[in-house]
Amino acid sequence: MEEVFPGVFRQGEKLFTRNLVPGTRVYGEKVVEEEGREFRQWDFFRSKLAASIKNGLAEMPIKPGSTVLYLGAAEGTTVSHVSDLVGGKGLVFGVDISERVMRKFITVCEQRRNVIPIIADANKPWAYKEFLEGRKIDVLFQDVAQPNQAQIFLKNGGQFLEKGRKGMLVVKAKSISQKSDVAGIFGKELALLSEQFDVKQIVNLKPFEKDHVLALCEKI
Repeated sequence: MEEVFPGVFRQGEKLFTRNLVPGTRVYGEKVVEEEGREFRQWDFFRSKLAASIKNGLAEMPIKPGSTVLYLGAAEGTTVSHVSDLVGGKGLVFGVDISERVMRKFITVCEQRRNVIPIIADANKPWAYKEFLEGRKIDVLFQDVAQPNQAQIFLKNGGQFLEKGRKGMLVVKAKSISQKSDVAGIFGKELALLSEQFDVKQIVNLKPFEKDHVLALCEKI
């Protein structure tokens, strides 16, 4: 295993995270053992964060000990790998509005003590502010299928991120408009980020995700 970022490993063309809860799987992923350690394969087609690493992400702000606010937790596929990355001294707050997917996500949280589920609308960060009181968020990660993706990111960045902290925004063009030019959509959404963020890198996620990019940002 070659460590490419703290807690992120490569074996051949595949990525892995060290399993925080050995003996468990989250979504049927492959598990391998090496030198007494257990690693979970990180599927590029099921995780946009993994796809961004595969496609050349230059910096991974999520690291051991980080506190992460994850918007769009869904069933917890990527969150589970983020849980591996931050480890026992880190913490992940996973927000999702869907009670249906939350039922599966809560099962993941029961296995992983460093993940806290929050059923809430990411458009309304004040509604879950109380759950984060006393916590400094190191990284804001967002993967939501809403038409106002940059606005949601800015609302949460303004509420929870201090200067110098990092943000990672997945922009899903077709969730914003089915008809508009994809490049134009990306341009408009990313331009909005300049209100609060310095955009460090934009990673296109194809072929793993069509019409998606991930923006790595720093709060200014």
